Amino acid sequence: MTIQFNDETFYDDFTFRNSERAIRRFPFPFHEDSYMYSVNLEPHLSLRPGSVYEKTFDVDEHYVSEMRDRARVLSDDPLRCQSLPHMTLAGWDLLELIMVEKAKDYPDLFELHRAGDRWHWINKPLGIEQKFTFLDETTLPCGPMEYITRQAQGDFALLDHRDDNLWMDAGMVTTQADWSLDFDIGMNFYEWHAPVPKAHELGVFQRALKFLLNLQQGAPVRRLNWTMTVNPLLDTSPENYHKWGVQKTSVTSENVGSKYHLRVELQTLFRLPRSNALAFPIRCYLIRLEDLVTVPKWGRRLHRVLRDLPEELATYKGFIRNRPMIVGYLSQFDDGAETSPGIWPD
Repeated sequence: MTIQFNDETFYDDFTFRNSERAIRRFPFPFHEDSYMYSVNLEPHLSLRPGSVYEKTFDVDEHYVSEMRDRARVLSDDPLRCQSLPHMTLAGWDLLELIMVEKAKDYPDLFELHRAGDRWHWINKPLGIEQKFTFLDETTLPCGPMEYITRQAQGDFALLDHRDDNLWMDAGMVTTQADWSLDFDIGMNFYEWHAPVPKAHELGVFQRALKFLLNLQQGAPVRRLNWTMTVNPLLDTSPENYHKWGVQKTSVTSENVGSKYHLRVELQTLFRLPRSNALAFPIRCYLIRLEDLVTVPKWGRRLHRVLRDLPEELATYKGFIRNRPMIVGYLSQFDDGAETSPGIWPD
């Protein structure tokens, strides 16, 4: 296999690590030295060989361990995966999308053989081989959305398009940044975005919804979102806040560089062909601050962004308590030099 997969954990002993290559290809989210909410959608086209934007669904060194962590979370809380009855067809759409794209982009890792509705799927990293009949749920061990998202990094929401709105009516959500599928299931676009400060008054979500309702099949889009996480936790769900929230108190000025992680979501949106639903994959990437600052441009810029971020946004992003320590740590990597435009390392 062309990718060397890490054996790592995202809980308890936290053995997660990024290789040098993973650090350099991290999706740094700030194109300038300040930040404010925006729609910031762009076409999801292949960009920069080796980057997280090259393939439709990025597969990296964390794949096998992330799938093991997903199985662990689902075993503890099966409600992290839910699908309302009318969303089954959208689940098949998603299964097709992921299988086709992964087999095309990573032929050494995944294979898909199709003879009419008789399909044969091979996932080499996870040791899975499945023959099934497309659109026949009885030929899979679980529903189509659950089956394929147990084998795909990141969270997935399926959004039903009706009444000039989008409704979160299905999802696999085990790596979320402090939101709950069980709470949001059945909500519309405005309802599940209600907690976000400033964006509503700026008209961000009105513009975003108008754009997404007109999204066409074959023209997917993407954007980046971000927050901060203590320790390399994938599962920062409200359901488990009692486990991870207290970890914020473990941060000191001595360990802030190793404890705090920038958490970036590569969010993509696809119009699905049969159901007309939208697939909303949300891929989470983590990088500890001491690794991030090895890219000088990123260290300078993150210091300036977090230092100047409005208090309500720092609160919403979940790091207001420890912002002085984070900014203090990052300040030693900001020499005041001008940063170049864009997100890429110099």
